[in-house]
Amino acid sequence: MAKSAPRMAAPNRAALLTVTCLGQFMVLLDNTIVGAALPDMQERLHTQLTGLQWIVDAYVLLVAMLLLSGGVFADRFGRKRMYLTGVVVFTAASVLCSAAPSIGWLIAGRVLQGVGAAALSPASLTLLTAAYPVPQERVRAIGLWAGFSGIGLAAGPLAGGVLVEAFGWPAIFLVNVPVGAVLLVAGLRTLDESRNPSAPAIDVPGTVLSVLGVGALTYGLIEGGSRGWASPVILSGFAAAAVILAVFVVVEGRVAAPMLPLRLFRQRLFTVSNTAMIVVGFALMGSSFFFSQFFVYVQGSSILRAGVQTLPATLAMVVVSPFAGRFAARYGFRIMVTLGLALAGLGLLALGFVQADTGYTNVWWRLAVVGIGFALTMSPLTGAAIQSVSPQEGGLASGVSSTTRQIGAVLGVAVLGAVVRTRESGGASFEEGLNSAFVVAGVVTLATAVFTGLWLTRSTESSRPASPAPRVHENATSH
Repeated sequence: MAKSAPRMAAPNRAALLTVTCLGQFMVLLDNTIVGAALPDMQERLHTQLTGLQWIVDAYVLLVAMLLLSGGVFADRFGRKRMYLTGVVVFTAASVLCSAAPSIGWLIAGRVLQGVGAAALSPASLTLLTAAYPVPQERVRAIGLWAGFSGIGLAAGPLAGGVLVEAFGWPAIFLVNVPVGAVLLVAGLRTLDESRNPSAPAIDVPGTVLSVLGVGALTYGLIEGGSRGWASPVILSGFAAAAVILAVFVVVEGRVAAPMLPLRLFRQRLFTVSNTAMIVVGFALMGSSFFFSQFFVYVQGSSILRAGVQTLPATLAMVVVSPFAGRFAARYGFRIMVTLGLALAGLGLLALGFVQADTGYTNVWWRLAVVGIGFALTMSPLTGAAIQSVSPQEGGLASGVSSTTRQIGAVLGVAVLGAVVRTRESGGASFEEGLNSAFVVAGVVTLATAVFTGLWLTRSTESSRPASPAPRVHENATSH
């Protein structure tokens, strides 16, 4: 195949592909490796369920709120610069997390990790797309990038179990240090700087208001179970969240280059798909937060064994996700999303009836059904969001879809944790609280399956464009 002059040389592109994929692998590994370490963190840091919720949500909240801005920063100030800055911040934050003497310091480290991930992840993808201008080559490169994401997700529970069992929870963060050092050295040597001269201005007010608004809402949901739902501080938190988010909507409707263009939500298909994506994040992250805790605290497994026992969910997602976009192209968004959400909801409901003495042979398939269901759902939902907008806005729609999934994840950990705490405060056991949380997640997911089954049909019929959604975006955001 002939090569044009502006294109990067093949060895350099191979090095860039390796560096960007490894960075994304590190970020996605952190998403699941922490779950395996939560029981050890609870014991050694002497924290309660609320502390564990903050360990997870502090990270996810910052990623959710800064993800779109991270992409704009990369385009405006340089993709290489933003990628390497993200690597440095994420690695330094990992060192802080590993050395944290208290839950407060660990949460602070997780906040910094979220900032680093929000810079690193979108910059890695924009570096990749800039280096592969030929569409067919770009699809293959992004497929590898998404594949590394899947490997990171799948490796997290097992790697976390091994590291925690051998060295304790700090090891799950220290493992990022050599990876970050390699990425920094290799990135400085192999990455070329690139920018988008026409990148939009940075929406500082919108970014700040989104972090404060969703943060206040998360605070109320997490702390409400321990402080009391009617306590002044919790009511004040919910009131502040409502006011700040209302101001955020007003600001986003008036600024020239909003981080979240509200006009996109005038398209019913875009609104429905992103609403469903919030539920996907809510149910998937909220339920997986408790997987290791269930095996350790309810069934008495070791941390290593619990890490292995949670694998069916992540492995099912990794195996099925690459096929979801193809199935959606063949059978349509409505069928795949409805089927996926229905399977995930039924799997979560089934988990709600697992007891302490339930054998693993009767548990693993429930986790697998949950993983298969969500894998069938995420890529088609992103494809539906992209299909609802113009081709020039496909990247923005993909970014919004990822952001809404992360927002759902923040709320899922907070709300389902609140369900468990509320049940325990009423005299129920932790096992009964977990059962209730899984049932709530299952009911919400099944209700969303019905909602999307009805509304995606109407949306697709009313706003179906001439061409199908680009598979590039589906692959890039499937994890």
